Amino acid sequence: MSRKPYRVVQWATGSVGTTALRHFIDNPAYELAGVFVTSPDKVGRDAGDLAERPATGIIATNDPEAIIALDADCVHFAPQVEDIDVMCRILRSGKNIVSPLGPYYPTPRYAGQIERLEAACQEGGVSFHGSGIHPGFAGDLVPLTFTRLMDRIERIHLYEVVDFLDNPSHYIEFMGFGRDPADLLANPARSADAHLIFSQSMAMVVEGLGKAIEDVTASFEVATATHDIVYPGGMIRSGTVGGQHYEWSAWVDGKPLVTYHCFWTLGRDMEPRWDCGETGYRVVIEGELPLEMSFRGGLLADGRRSYPGWTGLLGVTAIGDVCDAGPGVLSHMDLGIVRPRGLVR
Repeated sequence: MSRKPYRVVQWATGSVGTTALRHFIDNPAYELAGVFVTSPDKVGRDAGDLAERPATGIIATNDPEAIIALDADCVHFAPQVEDIDVMCRILRSGKNIVSPLGPYYPTPRYAGQIERLEAACQEGGVSFHGSGIHPGFAGDLVPLTFTRLMDRIERIHLYEVVDFLDNPSHYIEFMGFGRDPADLLANPARSADAHLIFSQSMAMVVEGLGKAIEDVTASFEVATATHDIVYPGGMIRSGTVGGQHYEWSAWVDGKPLVTYHCFWTLGRDMEPRWDCGETGYRVVIEGELPLEMSFRGGLLADGRRSYPGWTGLLGVTAIGDVCDAGPGVLSHMDLGIVRPRGLVR
């Protein structure tokens, strides 16, 4: 803990990347070495300006070669879309990577990606960790940790609830809100590979319990807005999609063992009106003795509930342990209990 600060690079400055960038600037455990941006209007700006912080002297660039040439310990890689080729180049240059994009856990679907990343790690003498939030942490590390309090397990449920009226997003239309319900059901906005992405978390839980997944099933339902819903940036018309519920289940021994429920809503004025709770995560474990826990953003001084920056913070708080580990691809299982640096300040 007394070592010199970790030199870090923030790659991309969307909402997740900006949260991470602020942390790097504020936390003395890190020294910001560079910032990569994808928007032309951000090129040439000081990192402090991008993060609403004082000037840092670190100027944002959109030149990947300039970033790869930097002397840095780790890159927090947070673009909108994963790029295995670029990640492998960064790893081969001798820089560790922590990325909310994954891959998170070695399932058959991601075996090829993990093999490539592992080879690049060995060549560069560094590590890669897919941090995430869900997948990563909420759907795997949290429920698996709480299984230690159980005598017998029948089923595990994980609920992710996001009300986008309380938690504004730039991607409301992109996510399918406001579309015709029949059209969205036939052509979901979420990737057709979504169940495979979440299967990584399911596999970590199931294999952690000494079992293997036999099958993964998926279902999808929508709720329609009962009146026009105004949100920052637009309006959802009455009768169009105002809520979405994705569900994925991992089957073990002929029955579902782990089920993930993802509820996206724009308020509660919809039909049907799901009793899905407030924005946050809830874990329900059925068995002996049954257990339930939930977590969400806390209250701010003005009474508003905070909008969590968990996806960014989960990765940056693991950087010290990733940098200190031996070369290779590291899952949450490999990292064990992470020791965040510089949080008490």
